Amino acid sequence: MGKRFLRTAPLTLVGSLLAGASSAAIAQSEPLPAQALDWQAWEQDEAANQVCRGRYVMPGYRLSAGDDPRELQVETSESDYAADGEAILRGDVVLRRGGTELEAEYLYVPASRERVDAEGAFALRDGRALLRGSEATMSLAEDRGQVSDSHYVLYQERVRGQAERLEQVGEAQYRLRDASFTTCEPGENTWQLVSSDIRLDQASGFGTARNARLKIHDVPVFYWPWLRFPIDDRRHTGLLSPTIGFSSDQLDYTQPFYWNIAPNRDATITPRWVSDRGLLLGGEYRYLLERHGRGSLEGAWLNSDDGGSGGDEGRYQGDNRWYVDAEHRGRVNDRSGYQLRYGAASDGRYFDDFGSEFGSSDRYGMERLAQVDYQGERWRLDARAQGYQRLDDPLSDSDKPFYRLPSLTAQARWQQENGFYREWNSNATYFWRDVDETLVPEREAATGGRIHLAPALGWRVERPWGYLAPRTELWHTAYALNYGNRETTLDTSPDRSVAISSLDGGLVFERELDLGERDYRQTLEPRMNYAFVPRTNQVDLPEFDSRERAFSWEQLWSAKRFSGTDRVGDLNRLSLGVQSRLLAGESGQESVRIGVGQSVYFADRRVGIDGDDSTLPDRDSDNNDVNPESYYQATRDRSPWVARLDWQINDRWSSGAEWLYDDQRELTERSSVDLTYRHPRGHVANLGYRWEIEGFDPNLVPGDDSYRRYAREEWDVSLAWKASPQIDLIGRYLHDQTNNRPLEQLFGVQWNDCCYGLQLVWRQWLDDNDTARVEDDFNDRGLFLRFVFRGLGGVGQDADGYFERTIPGYRPTSL
Repeated sequence: MGKRFLRTAPLTLVGSLLAGASSAAIAQSEPLPAQALDWQAWEQDEAANQVCRGRYVMPGYRLSAGDDPRELQVETSESDYAADGEAILRGDVVLRRGGTELEAEYLYVPASRERVDAEGAFALRDGRALLRGSEATMSLAEDRGQVSDSHYVLYQERVRGQAERLEQVGEAQYRLRDASFTTCEPGENTWQLVSSDIRLDQASGFGTARNARLKIHDVPVFYWPWLRFPIDDRRHTGLLSPTIGFSSDQLDYTQPFYWNIAPNRDATITPRWVSDRGLLLGGEYRYLLERHGRGSLEGAWLNSDDGGSGGDEGRYQGDNRWYVDAEHRGRVNDRSGYQLRYGAASDGRYFDDFGSEFGSSDRYGMERLAQVDYQGERWRLDARAQGYQRLDDPLSDSDKPFYRLPSLTAQARWQQENGFYREWNSNATYFWRDVDETLVPEREAATGGRIHLAPALGWRVERPWGYLAPRTELWHTAYALNYGNRETTLDTSPDRSVAISSLDGGLVFERELDLGERDYRQTLEPRMNYAFVPRTNQVDLPEFDSRERAFSWEQLWSAKRFSGTDRVGDLNRLSLGVQSRLLAGESGQESVRIGVGQSVYFADRRVGIDGDDSTLPDRDSDNNDVNPESYYQATRDRSPWVARLDWQINDRWSSGAEWLYDDQRELTERSSVDLTYRHPRGHVANLGYRWEIEGFDPNLVPGDDSYRRYAREEWDVSLAWKASPQIDLIGRYLHDQTNNRPLEQLFGVQWNDCCYGLQLVWRQWLDDNDTARVEDDFNDRGLFLRFVFRGLGGVGQDADGYFERTIPGYRPTSL
């Protein structure tokens, strides 16, 4: 056993020197084997799911920690002490103080005890990093020292490097000569950053490098005469990684600049050059106020669009293109909060042409909002002024949204233990929009105020065998309207009072079931819902926020045919349905849910969006401007059969389907089928089918931009396959079966490891100015590349969010 000594002595330089290596670059001597850098390969059973082939792991301390963290412990094979106090330690020398441990072949400590000289191979570890070298001098009296032929590893950051010489030149200040650094695994230098002179200042959090070169497989590909970079997690002013995109017609380059204004404020200035558009200057400012919330301001400006390319070429040539979006959120107290937002864009296609996110126009509308709310134990209050700029181009006056200036809401609920409850719902809103009143339908021409009161009374009793829930709402709505320049015979102060009543009830039967040697519990749940809403004339009422709902499983059980409050659809119907669930015996997990139902109508539904309760909609044979389904839907004596299925086939496969079938006309009104596959390793596959009869959406009529003059039939296939822990293959094909054309085609590959990441995507998509016509649609296509050096940055547009939306279930490994 070697000799052991205990001393109480400073070892600040050792810890500081190691910390100083924690960010930059390091040496051009011969590389060390992986084991010498504390690299451990994964075990065979672990490697299958790991992106990297191993990890850096600090070995255990050779000396136990002392009771006093300042205490210096020493173990050595040989030691010589001179009379004047000079000491030489040889052989297997180990020193430990606190969490720092030094191993060396030879240590010399002069009588003054002001420095330590190490010769031969040595290793210094502190739990966060490893520093190796062939020779070192470390001052024990001041912040000075140097290490020759150094190698270092940062365990958590997965960074390693070398330096011919590493010096500590002052407190928290270091200098590295002929240095390099990389995140690649030991033995692989796919890329590395090298410099002849690196200086690190831990106090400021910055480093500088002279003659810096980026090498890929030892071939220099980029040179910086001088480079300034951050060395910790603090935010710093400087250039960020650029974004480069290109397609067959366009090159898109963005170079963001980050400005760290203050600890609670920052900004990003983003010049962007688009080859067929011009120079776009964008930016974002963010702030955080200690007692007054947080907010942001972003926007962009392009002076005189060059016109673009592709099917939309020249549409905005010479126009100034811009957008602005400002937002602030805060809290008044624990129960009350507020938010402010204002957004605007130069035109409805700004985000189609300049969207910041791959594969998406990014925004449907630009919100304008000033809102404050209160959430109490019983009452909920909300006051807001709200509007939107709808991002469609062209945008007709009829499609312009209404502003709410203001809108005041009060809601409350009182619940009793016996199941009875009372609700209060009320709203007062002033609606306004900037349109030519003579160019829109009469019911859409009005602006003005609306007061809506909707108290409700109900009772709900639930038992293990079923439930019963009667409910009645009384809707009273009054208006004060202004038709501007539009001459009208409609009442400018109309009101409406109507009761909405429903009775909902269901039973639950259960039985034990044995299927395939597995225990299940099967339920049979018949359900009945009766709804009655009297017919009420609403011709004089405007159309501010109501839309007729398309039929679905949910509508079987709803008494409200319209969203919003301007229309209350007359209804006298009985819905009958049954569903059955299959539950796993022990876990109770639902394996299968299947249901079927139908509504029986006892009267025609006369109230449509026009509010007239005295007539039925025109037949499409008599009027080409009406929805071809409107008359039939209003007069049919029973709804389509609605069937739905949710089936968890096994741990990996699941399926869902919905089918609306009209047994009177013997045709399908709408259907959808989905089949999904999820593998524990991350493989994803999705197959979807959609069918929808022309005119299925009751809100659309021929002439609307969103109206399709054909039955909609589409296939959607998407796949994400993890060929290995490093490689993801992704693809999607969306096909319009009706018009026999692809709507989107996408194929991509992503490579990801500890050293670098690569994302290459080819995409072709249909640019659809409207869905009513197909002859003016055109295809866009592009090849998108993203490349990232781990720990250094990269170039390219981030597509991860788009993949997650279009390939359900896929979670790409972040580059």
